[in-house]
Amino acid sequence: MLFSWVVGLNKVAHVCIDHFTRASKGVGQDLLFLLHKLSVLVVVIAGAFLLLDIWHISLTPLLASAGVAGIAIALAAKDTLANFFGGISLFLDKIYKVGDYIIIDDVGRGEVVSLGIRSTRILTRDDVLVTVPNSIMANSRIVNETAPSPRYRLKIPVGVAYGTDLDKVEDILLGIAGKSDDILAEPAPRARVRALADSSVNFELMVWVSDPRDRGMQIHQFLKAIHREFKNEGIGIPFPQLDVHIDK
Repeated sequence: MLFSWVVGLNKVAHVCIDHFTRASKGVGQDLLFLLHKLSVLVVVIAGAFLLLDIWHISLTPLLASAGVAGIAIALAAKDTLANFFGGISLFLDKIYKVGDYIIIDDVGRGEVVSLGIRSTRILTRDDVLVTVPNSIMANSRIVNETAPSPRYRLKIPVGVAYGTDLDKVEDILLGIAGKSDDILAEPAPRARVRALADSSVNFELMVWVSDPRDRGMQIHQFLKAIHREFKNEGIGIPFPQLDVHIDK
């Protein structure tokens, strides 16, 4: 009967893990494989202890030995265990998944390409693959640009000279945003005056793109278009300068 229960529980665990694997798209297969092996190990160990209890074999010496061995293993594999439980916490909290664009203090900005047992691999914008231990990821400040939705807002600062028609500048910026096929219609693009600075009136054009991967290219295209339109309309983009007045 005990053997039947152990085999049955193993099959149930196998079915549950397989169903979870098909349902999950952002978790590495190695992590799911480890969870499956751990579930089998727990069932087998529990079955072995129950078998020894059926045979009336005292479990006290075995439990004491297991406790000492467990302490020794935990001390020897402290970093490995920290990375493993860090990966479990990242998975449970659903901070990010494979394909998300995230920002980390030490690594910078990149795409998550793998979420494994011990580490997370991030492909930066310089096409450099960075491997970060999960214990560090679990204790770092992470900004997920793809969550809760993949769309991403761009903020493009622009300065114009004093004396410029601000309504005209706003119309030009919104017109440039409306001509781009890569900009989302909702939320609608916006242009706002942000500051009356020392040398310029500072605007900010805010638009939404469908994918954070397009951020760099879209900023490049917008800056070129703004420079071209301002030049055609005779709108000056000032640079910092200092006037010195000498008192006679």
